Amino acid sequence: MAKVLFYNTMTRKKEEFTPLGKDFVRIYDCGPTVYWYAHIGNMWRYMMSDLTRRVLEYNNYSVKQVMNLTDVGHLSSEELAADTGEDKMVMSAKKEGKTVWEVADFYAKAFFDDLKLLNIQTPNVVCKATDHVNEMVELIKKLEVLGFTYRVGNHIIFDLSKFPEYGKLSHHNLENLKSGTRLEPLPGKKNPYDFSLWIVDPEHAMHWPSPWGEGYPGWHIECSAMSMKYLGEQLDIHSGGQDNMFPHHENEIAQSEAITGKKFVQFWMYAGWMQVDDKKMSKSKGTVYRIADLVEKGYDPLAFRYLCLTAHYRTPLNFTFESLDAAQTALRKLQEFASRFPISDFGFQNKTSEKAGEYKKRFLEAVNDDIDLPKALTVVWELVKDTSMNHQEALALLADFDKVLGLRLLEKKVEEEVPAEVLALLKSREEARKSKDFKLSDKLRNKISALGFLVEDTLNGQKLTL
Repeated sequence: MAKVLFYNTMTRKKEEFTPLGKDFVRIYDCGPTVYWYAHIGNMWRYMMSDLTRRVLEYNNYSVKQVMNLTDVGHLSSEELAADTGEDKMVMSAKKEGKTVWEVADFYAKAFFDDLKLLNIQTPNVVCKATDHVNEMVELIKKLEVLGFTYRVGNHIIFDLSKFPEYGKLSHHNLENLKSGTRLEPLPGKKNPYDFSLWIVDPEHAMHWPSPWGEGYPGWHIECSAMSMKYLGEQLDIHSGGQDNMFPHHENEIAQSEAITGKKFVQFWMYAGWMQVDDKKMSKSKGTVYRIADLVEKGYDPLAFRYLCLTAHYRTPLNFTFESLDAAQTALRKLQEFASRFPISDFGFQNKTSEKAGEYKKRFLEAVNDDIDLPKALTVVWELVKDTSMNHQEALALLADFDKVLGLRLLEKKVEEEVPAEVLALLKSREEARKSKDFKLSDKLRNKISALGFLVEDTLNGQKLTL
């Protein structure tokens, strides 16, 4: 197999990816807390996970991707290490006058509807926290036997003093955290960053029996329990939002490695932040957009996917409607190129030319170099503009590249109504050509181009394309 490089946040450098199994890759992807809609910043993050999986499958790895849905235990405190606040699921249920189960089902469906619109592949396993409480209880019992827990009131707490490597992912030092903390944590904790594994509360909207009393699990234990159930004690890749690196992922490492004594994850991968108009997304300013908002404004959801491909996943992505307009125009041009020839022309031939092989090589090198999609897109556009390429080979390559891009270029056909202004310019240009006024003809071509269309002169007359 070709060499694949990924940036590993644990080591802060690009490394050659080698899975624990020969050709089999285990990926755990932190999913949403299903108490509200996901926004475009969340979707950018899930796009990164999708692209990681696609690149691995493009390199002929077999991938098992597991994603959790948090539907219990995620508390509302802005300081996630504080272990205070109300369960977000319960808060949403009260606000909407629904049960927590109804809230979870509604927003989970909305989330997967958005994934489908963006052609993000559904993970091989999707697991709800509430379906795996028994597995969480078993892990907590093991931690208790090993001496990693203590009790404060109705909370079973993980004792971080017993795990000296805490902070190795986020590069936080526990002693520095303790001295600099402004948390108002649960009274009685030995360390303000010690975290709850189980909360005894028989009055909670969702509660289960346990050796410590009826209650519900803390947020962090669910990912260790579900990843171990479906992927085993060690993972090849763990992805998630940067905001989850500390404390959530640090807590996952602590509790998992405390139980197994093994390295929990080989590669930790994160997407960069998304901004809107160079500023942090803001509900008060109305800049927290959903995919549904973009669709309502007339955008193809895949235009947002294309926009995400134009930035390297580790760099901040600045969303603007101007950049989305440009992405939609680019997407339509690719769709139009793919629609020029009959479907029977798609698919690799038995033999490919040296030039086609070179395009393939460059695309593979780009995506295998820490998923460098901007560089890969450069290869795509060179291919599309290369008039010397046999159209069958060009389309076959585009189909092959789209296995990673995920733009559905073979499925989408451009069915755009040509504006009256463009038709009028096209007619005037035809008359200019008949009268051999080529200077005017070129001027009209430029005007048409400025409106987003290209004119090609063929034996059968003018051909208008996006």
